[in-house]
Amino acid sequence: MLAERFDRATPPVAPTAPGLSVDEQGRGTFAVAAPRAHSVDLCIRQGGTEHRQRLRHFDGGLRWDRVTGMTPGTQYGLRVDGPWDPSAGLFCNPRKLLLDPHARGVSHASPLMSSFFPYEVDSMLDRVGDHHVRSEVDSGPTAVWSEVVSDQFDWQDDLRPMVDWDSTVIYEMHVKGFTKLHPDLPAEQRGTYAGLAHPAVTGYLRELGVTTIELLPIHAAMDEPHLTRLGLTNYWGYSTLSFLAPNPALATAASQRSGAQAVLDEVKTMVRSLHAAGFEVILDVVYNHTAEGGADGPALSLRGLDNLEYYWTDHGSFLDVTGTGGTLDPRSVHVMDLIVSSLRYWVDEVHVDGFRFDLAATLGRDDRGFRADHPLLRAIATDPVLRKVKLIAEPWDVGTGGWRTGGFPAPFAEWNDAFRNDIRSFWLADRAHRDRTGDAALGGVRDLATRLAGSSDLMTSRDPAHLPPGRSLRSPWASINYVTAHDGFTLRDLTVYEGKRNEANGEDNRDGTDDNRSWNHGHEGEWPIDPAAGTDPKREELEAARRRTARAVLATLLLASGTPMLTAGDEVARTQRGNNNAYCQDNAISWMDWRFDRRALEQRETVRRLLQLRGEHPQLRCPHFLRPADAEALDAGQVAWFGADGRGLSHEDWMDPSRHLLVMLRPAIPGREGSEHLLIVFSAEAEPAELTLPSHPWPVGRTRLLFDSALESQDDLPDAPVRSGSVHVQPGSVVVVGVAPE
Repeated sequence: MLAERFDRATPPVAPTAPGLSVDEQGRGTFAVAAPRAHSVDLCIRQGGTEHRQRLRHFDGGLRWDRVTGMTPGTQYGLRVDGPWDPSAGLFCNPRKLLLDPHARGVSHASPLMSSFFPYEVDSMLDRVGDHHVRSEVDSGPTAVWSEVVSDQFDWQDDLRPMVDWDSTVIYEMHVKGFTKLHPDLPAEQRGTYAGLAHPAVTGYLRELGVTTIELLPIHAAMDEPHLTRLGLTNYWGYSTLSFLAPNPALATAASQRSGAQAVLDEVKTMVRSLHAAGFEVILDVVYNHTAEGGADGPALSLRGLDNLEYYWTDHGSFLDVTGTGGTLDPRSVHVMDLIVSSLRYWVDEVHVDGFRFDLAATLGRDDRGFRADHPLLRAIATDPVLRKVKLIAEPWDVGTGGWRTGGFPAPFAEWNDAFRNDIRSFWLADRAHRDRTGDAALGGVRDLATRLAGSSDLMTSRDPAHLPPGRSLRSPWASINYVTAHDGFTLRDLTVYEGKRNEANGEDNRDGTDDNRSWNHGHEGEWPIDPAAGTDPKREELEAARRRTARAVLATLLLASGTPMLTAGDEVARTQRGNNNAYCQDNAISWMDWRFDRRALEQRETVRRLLQLRGEHPQLRCPHFLRPADAEALDAGQVAWFGADGRGLSHEDWMDPSRHLLVMLRPAIPGREGSEHLLIVFSAEAEPAELTLPSHPWPVGRTRLLFDSALESQDDLPDAPVRSGSVHVQPGSVVVVGVAPE
């Protein structure tokens, strides 16, 4: 039987890369990087029988041999014999069946089991004894196996949307959470890749006006031991088992039964359908750690192959800059190869349009700390395939010097946590402080203006000194502007809770950040509803105030310079009941509730209108950092700032912490028919204000209201021109005024 799979007659030619490389008949080579292993066996599963064959050749750290019969559907794994010395970071155990790191399919989704650990554990997955004793339990019968898949797929002339960065609006979602409760989906498609491809879903997204779907991790994953002990799961998926294989748990039951090929084809069908509907697809990828965790984690793949090669250790101790117990070592050529190979595969074969890199600062670390010119970052940025897609860094980790916002090289864009913090402070935290203390002197408008203008303080701070004045290697779109994300409060919860409510996570509410910068509007939590009491005026007043703040936050996000990112459900006031770390809540806490009331639908229409404004007015999407406005030659690349009196701001005004109203001018495109100057008012004042429109030489002409966040519905916006030279601004609101140039 083994002779059928290994051709010994043909002289071997060493492969140059790890993984399985075969023709349509399943003939070729298999290689795996395991430099310190004494031996590696390739194990083929046929029915209930496991057949093993020693990989006879060793070259450049690769164990390899020729193979035959490795056709789609074949399940295989690896067993490694080698040094066992946990104190030195060596965990080889041939009793454990390991995944091929380059496998493109896995046999099934599995809970974490005691048989997966290379050392002895008890029923609670805790280590037995004071030292790691090598386990003699064979994991083969329970293991997740690698499975051969074919790259053949009918893409039907798939046309990738290729949305320009300055037109991009990102919508972050979870495959299961977004579709699990959707009433218009067939029951078998809810919570799956297929469900996300359904016209009911793509139609909703298209009507909303977003351009780019960012999916939380869809790589095959495995739960962490502490979650298994608690009876919870890693719902978000930031616990990767395989970097090239999709997660079977997010596929339909029929695809899971059919095997890895059907799961992969379902993912490709999802991407094809989203493309056909006009959307880009970005994957959130986790290359900073794996499901194997730290020293007390399981041996699922890399740890059992060669722990010291794949993980960053120091004299046997795991370096942890990810908060998970362990860190993949980006200094290793084999780790770099695995990451780049994974990225290229998802672009070439699955047609994804970009990546968001979780804890990306880790990928740029070496012995000296973070380096923007790290070989791995350079390899990604200069790769002929990868440089054509969107690359987004989460620019921090939890290690020393881990906050690197603005520090990544072009063409990376970056999540801008300063935008999140400053916008939350202006609309929520500062107002909560003033509400409690009566102190009006807090915050001011300086930081707000910086974020509205594209965060050039961050995005250009590391440009070379020899660049001409006003020139930068980066653009405002490099700032991914967001106020909420999967991690933290939803927008609704930012207006309802000032304290997190994470008790369901099983850690006594210790997990999750305490720096929420939220405002409960004077009442913590949801106001209880008494159906028998009828309408409650106090509750109605509270809810109206919370909705108004949410609309102001959304307007600030979507009218700012940079690339906006919305979190799924914020447009319809989705709540997580105060949980700001719902990574382990695979239930109604995290799932999108599609039962929208009138107010939710009005908020969705507000978002749709804001995105229309953004699309209709190119100056809101300027591809260059803004210049101070020139009254003699206004153009769309400029910005000017005013107070409520229509006068420009002085140095003292910018430094005044009691100033809570800011007016931003974004000039029209000269000579373009229909182009309008925009005056945008951001008022976090507690009282109404009268805005005096700036006078000549600033824009004059026919003036009209384009948007007012104080209104529940923009259908109530007055259609008449503004003739008085002033605009009424309600407390805590954003107003957009259009001025047609004369």
